[in-house]
Amino acid sequence: MLTPRRFYFLRHGETDWNREHLAQGQTDIGLNDTGRTQAAAAAVLLRGRGLTCIVASPLRRARETAAIVAAVLALPVAVLDALKEASWGTREGTFPGEWFREWKRGVTPEGAEPYERYLDRALGAVNAALEHDEPILVVAHGGIYWAIERETGVRLPDDIPNATPMLHEPPTAARPAWAVSPVLARVTPGA
Repeated sequence: MLTPRRFYFLRHGETDWNREHLAQGQTDIGLNDTGRTQAAAAAVLLRGRGLTCIVASPLRRARETAAIVAAVLALPVAVLDALKEASWGTREGTFPGEWFREWKRGVTPEGAEPYERYLDRALGAVNAALEHDEPILVVAHGGIYWAIERETGVRLPDDIPNATPMLHEPPTAARPAWAVSPVLARVTPGA
């Protein structure tokens, strides 16, 4: 079960492999220029939201995104190893096609992390991040977000976009389901 705490999630900015639609997994690729620009724009959207800290995956694309946001917001960054993307073994660097659909059905590629075990790890990682004072920003990967979708019951029509902050608010007595919404505008001072 996802810990019922208010938090923001930010998928890392774009990498060259994202642009080429290649499966990155745990291959440690950094941001490209677009990704750095996306991270800076996300930081602006996150100003004034009361964030207490950033918890990030150790993979370079997430750490770089977190560092750009942290510099703008003057926040500390905690790195959490379990927030890494899934390992796809010999399939990293290839196009996710039939092997990827099969992986989600339980057919694990050579050297890869089994899908259900990965989702359990991802959920545990997000819950560990949520032990920090709320609200926090989790900077990680699209695959980590699958566990959040599974636990909140909220499904995005497509994969979570690169560097679009998403606010997650737990159920309340008045709203018995999780509320998930993209952060699309800056907070206006005095508003």
